[in-house]
Amino acid sequence: MYTLSRELWTTRTMVKVSVLGVIAFILMFFEMPLVWLAPPFMKIDISDLPALIGAFAMGPMVGVIVQLLKNVLNLVIEGSTTGGVGEFANFVVGSVFAYTAGLVYFKKRTFNRAVLGLVLGTITMTIVISIANYYFIFPFYARLFGWPIESLVEMGTAVNSRIVDMKTMVLYAIVPFNLLKGAILTALTILLYKKVSPILHR
Repeated sequence: MYTLSRELWTTRTMVKVSVLGVIAFILMFFEMPLVWLAPPFMKIDISDLPALIGAFAMGPMVGVIVQLLKNVLNLVIEGSTTGGVGEFANFVVGSVFAYTAGLVYFKKRTFNRAVLGLVLGTITMTIVISIANYYFIFPFYARLFGWPIESLVEMGTAVNSRIVDMKTMVLYAIVPFNLLKGAILTALTILLYKKVSPILHR
């Protein structure tokens, strides 16, 4: 298993990681719903991109640290309407994606390994968020806002008539939403990494 190296604690490297965390935090503000695919409360953004680039350039644990910085900044500056649960879920899922992709690529830095890492990261992220939403996140939000769980399902039904309960919500909304998000982030990472990595390797 990959562990943090001493190099990570150099001032120069920590500055790079911090900058990636700030960029990721800023990207969180640029989000949009995919109303043709999922309920409007599910919004897509590309704030995982800096974590993926950091994980490729400096190791998978850097991706995790960038995700942590992003969500801590969001908690401190924006606050939370979920008692930190939403931010924690974002951190866990984003970390799974970045760590998996970075681990596969960092051991052998080839284009094929990069694609493999991003694909495996997307699949792992989708599995984790699907389980988390079904057993924890959706039920928590329903209790927090005093909504019956059926009201969340109805939002999904309005988008896709095949959504009739929480299982079909996961199958027809959560899974495709996150696969699409992973595909977008995969394409952007492949497109941008080689252009950005020389800066991170200085």
